[in-house]
Amino acid sequence: MDLKKLLPENGPPLEEVSKYIEKYKNELIVIKYGGNVFIDRNIFNNFISDICLLNKLGLSIVVVHGGGPRIKRELDKSNIQSNFIRGLRVTDKRIIDIVERVLIDFNIDIVSSLEKIGSKAISINTKKNNIIEVMPEEEELGYVGIPNKIDINIIKDSVEKNIIPIISPLGLGMDNQTYNINGDTAAGAIAKALKSRRLLLMTNVKGVLNKEKNHIEEISSSEILEMIKNGTITEGMIPKINTCLDAVNNGVTAVGIIDGREKHSILFEIFSDKGSGTLIRK
Repeated sequence: MDLKKLLPENGPPLEEVSKYIEKYKNELIVIKYGGNVFIDRNIFNNFISDICLLNKLGLSIVVVHGGGPRIKRELDKSNIQSNFIRGLRVTDKRIIDIVERVLIDFNIDIVSSLEKIGSKAISINTKKNNIIEVMPEEEELGYVGIPNKIDINIIKDSVEKNIIPIISPLGLGMDNQTYNINGDTAAGAIAKALKSRRLLLMTNVKGVLNKEKNHIEEISSSEILEMIKNGTITEGMIPKINTCLDAVNNGVTAVGIIDGREKHSILFEIFSDKGSGTLIRK
């Protein structure tokens, strides 16, 4: 394999890449790509080419995607106002139908974009190959679910055949009713079920920042809890951090929060000594 030909010029250093390919060869990496960084098509295309490269280098990648901004756009078109409780969208019958349609369209978009540039991928959603069984989160939220059971067989079969599973944050409850799942929660549940080596949460922030607003490269779960207690980590970041802590305490080796807007941030996180975001370990 000619690494020099495959790697982007502005990616991580060649000698570091070789070392980490060896390290991650037989390991599973779950990547959650947040809806907020997906709006810009250039960022999307950069993400697609990085995922394709990881696949060509022989890494076992599982992708879980979000879709908040796309859902908002569709709801706006139908003049539907969303209410949020603790950051979760209250989802009635009309909204869940739109959410499901938008997320599945997006799921298919990712699969076909990967296939266009030479990687095989498989759609996993509530209409095709569903793997997530959910319980309702809370009655007041409507059709919002918490993963209750993950069937990892389709994921494992796909990965063994070098096919990338692309998973929508949707699940089925009783009577085959579709439920929306918070994207980070879905990715965390899948990473735990797979006991993956890494869970990467791609978002629109640089990672975890300290009191002085400087970026932290690596942190333990006890240090993170202290930062929540003293108010350094607040609001929107707390659910994301809770997903990370839950994952590292349940079999995932480490979780990275990385900035999806930065070019090749996934490659730098996986293939360089320095990484690109914040790495959280137990």
